[in-house]
Amino acid sequence: MYIDANLKAYLHYITNKTTAHNQDNITRTNAYFKFYLKFPEIKWAFLASIVSRNAGWNMTDLQMTPFQYLLGKQERERLFMTYERANWLIFSDAYPQLLVYQLSKQNNKPMFDLLSLFHVSSYMIKEWHYFWKYCDKNRLVQALIINEQNVIQEPVIKQHYFQRRVFHQLPYQMQNFFMMNAVLLPSMSNDLYGAYVHNFTNRTNRIQLGKKLASLIFSPTVYKQTFLFVKYCTHTGSRRDYERFLKLPKQPVTPILRMVYPIITHQDTIRKDWYQSGGVKKKWIRDAHQCNKQQIGKTFYQKRQMLFAYFYTKQVFTAKKYFSTNKRG
Repeated sequence: MYIDANLKAYLHYITNKTTAHNQDNITRTNAYFKFYLKFPEIKWAFLASIVSRNAGWNMTDLQMTPFQYLLGKQERERLFMTYERANWLIFSDAYPQLLVYQLSKQNNKPMFDLLSLFHVSSYMIKEWHYFWKYCDKNRLVQALIINEQNVIQEPVIKQHYFQRRVFHQLPYQMQNFFMMNAVLLPSMSNDLYGAYVHNFTNRTNRIQLGKKLASLIFSPTVYKQTFLFVKYCTHTGSRRDYERFLKLPKQPVTPILRMVYPIITHQDTIRKDWYQSGGVKKKWIRDAHQCNKQQIGKTFYQKRQMLFAYFYTKQVFTAKKYFSTNKRG
């Protein structure tokens, strides 16, 4: 592709904007939502802002006293890097797509061929052209979900380090078995909708979860509540952002993300086009079943209370054993 002065300016703009907003979980989450406010037809940007909020909450969970006690420092660092790496990779791939759409709107012409310079999949370039022509909002949401889950498949899910140090280790296996992890859709009320994450390493499961969440988020009642929360509640990375609206027993303190994590510098590699090597499976593009608007806040926090109860019980027994040993001594 010939690169003239205008094209260089566009590339410079997209690269700088993406880098500036890809600093940490806070900047990514905010960038997704600000883009959605400008271009609400790109529904995926709102979905991404919610999922990114959840990634931040999962990160700061690891700094809570119970998790510090139950998991070793290395285990917590590795889990954090799993969330952080996936969060960073998805943004580095998706945000240039959003900015190219913005430039296309500003210039009143499709400019999606620019995306090849950012190693965006040929699948998404085709889908953006389709969206520009037909404005099929739901198809674009589905395409972006499929794309981003493929983007993280090799560098995170299949990467040897994460396979050996995270996904094959007991903390992840236990969390997966008991379904302790969920994507929550917060509101400024006692309602807490969402969906449980199960078998995260399975690409098809992640795609189905994304489609399920999209169906749930954009149902009228849930959308209104979640949108108002995101609009008026600043994302800090702490679960306190939404827990203050819930009727819950006293929870362990979840810290603010920037108080416990530094900015991570990521190494990027030349990305292979996943679409050229594997294509899209038919089951990925089937219509998602209508998602029941089930509130999962109660069961989610029941599971957490069981985990915390185990931690506190273990603390008591450890203390008793310590005092008993010292007394005999």
